[in-house]
Amino acid sequence: MAFDVVGVTLAIVIGILAAIVYSLRILVLMERRISRIEGHIESMASKILKEELKIERALKSKKTKPKKAGKPKRKKK
Repeated sequence: MAFDVVGVTLAIVIGILAAIVYSLRILVLMERRISRIEGHIESMASKILKEELKIERALKSKKTKPKKAGKPKRKKK
């Protein structure tokens, strides 16, 4: 049983449609992965921001604390 022109054309069209569907499936999976990675990056960035704010607050509190009075320095003769 030989394929005529219509059968071959139909087989090619079906093959192309299957390839398109497969490519779309792969694209959706990749998009989900990228979305998950972006979520992780955002959470890490927020953690880093919180740590930076803690450090800035600690530095500000050190600046506002009064210094202890030390021994007066001697003048050299």
